[in-house]
Amino acid sequence: MDNRRALLLVVLLWIAGLGAAGQFAKIAVPFGVFAQVYPGNAAHIGWLLSIISLIGAVFGAFAGALVGALGLRRVLIAGVVGGGLVSLWQALLPGFGVMLVSRVLEGVTHLAIVVAAPTLIAQASPTPWRGAAMALWSTFFGAGFALFAWAGLPLVETRGVGALLAAHGVAMLSIGAVLAWVLPRDARGGAMPRFGDVMGNLGRALRSPFVAAPGVAWLFYTLTFLALLAVLPDRLPPESRAPIVAAMPLLGTGVALLLVPVLLRHVAASWLTIAGFAAAAALVPVMGGVSVAVLCLTLYPVLGLVQGAGFAAVPELNLSDEGRAMGYGLMAQTGNIGNLAGTPLLLAVMGRGGEPALIWVVTGIYICACVVLLALHRRRGGQVAA
Repeated sequence: MDNRRALLLVVLLWIAGLGAAGQFAKIAVPFGVFAQVYPGNAAHIGWLLSIISLIGAVFGAFAGALVGALGLRRVLIAGVVGGGLVSLWQALLPGFGVMLVSRVLEGVTHLAIVVAAPTLIAQASPTPWRGAAMALWSTFFGAGFALFAWAGLPLVETRGVGALLAAHGVAMLSIGAVLAWVLPRDARGGAMPRFGDVMGNLGRALRSPFVAAPGVAWLFYTLTFLALLAVLPDRLPPESRAPIVAAMPLLGTGVALLLVPVLLRHVAASWLTIAGFAAAAALVPVMGGVSVAVLCLTLYPVLGLVQGAGFAAVPELNLSDEGRAMGYGLMAQTGNIGNLAGTPLLLAVMGRGGEPALIWVVTGIYICACVVLLALHRRRGGQVAA
């Protein structure tokens, strides 16, 4: 595959990732509107958002094992097209129970995309710029939310939330059609594997320090990333709160997109991930002692090292498509577990011990990440990939 075609595929797969991010953003960004659409279920509206995370937290690794057997192209297109059809169905604004069922189905399509797309990016991108391609993929979630905040909210204000859901559905179907046209057919796969075979592969993969390491890193990363975005803003001065909160994820994304690809030319992704956690562990108690604002503006660029290198570590440590699919499936699972558990954990810490307790718990999380990842590196015996 020539470089221009590879670049086209990487960009198209990243756009599919924007659609997957939209499956969260289309509910989260205009969240208050859904309480007006379903006034009798206002206390349960949160399930429309969290149900996809729950599905990922339970079935992420299983999806990784299944995707490798069914075929990457087949699973990706089914996920993108299926997600588009579900979004068009949601645009009709059915009853709350039906909408909740549609979100369960959408969670399945989301898993298909976030497992198959990065595996295909790793497959399509030439080795010299694979790290840059994976760093680009690492930005899909933040970029998707930014896109929906920029273009989605005005659409909701003028046409209603149904128009946003319909636009998302049309966009998903469009990118699905383009991907079906340009992606090469799967060399194998397609037959539904036996459940016992899938579970056997899953067990072997989870015991592998090559497959497990990126997912473990992602658990520690997600335990604090969204949670600190939820917990820290209330500790900021009101006059600077909005610009600092807006800058935090953008700083991390900027480092992941611009600095990480350069560093990956000289440092292995697995080591860069450990270095990111080590730097964060050193920075939090120092900058946290200065001010919360300084902590916010310095921590998130450092976490950008983990964001960008985390996705690049999967193809670095795993040479087969099956191993990579399992690695990204495990990242989907641990990431959703971290997102679900992180905010309640840090809120409880803040409630009991205030800012000092928060600083030391977050520091402890990053130190634990370094210790566990170094232990997995030792289990790999110095090997780069399996």
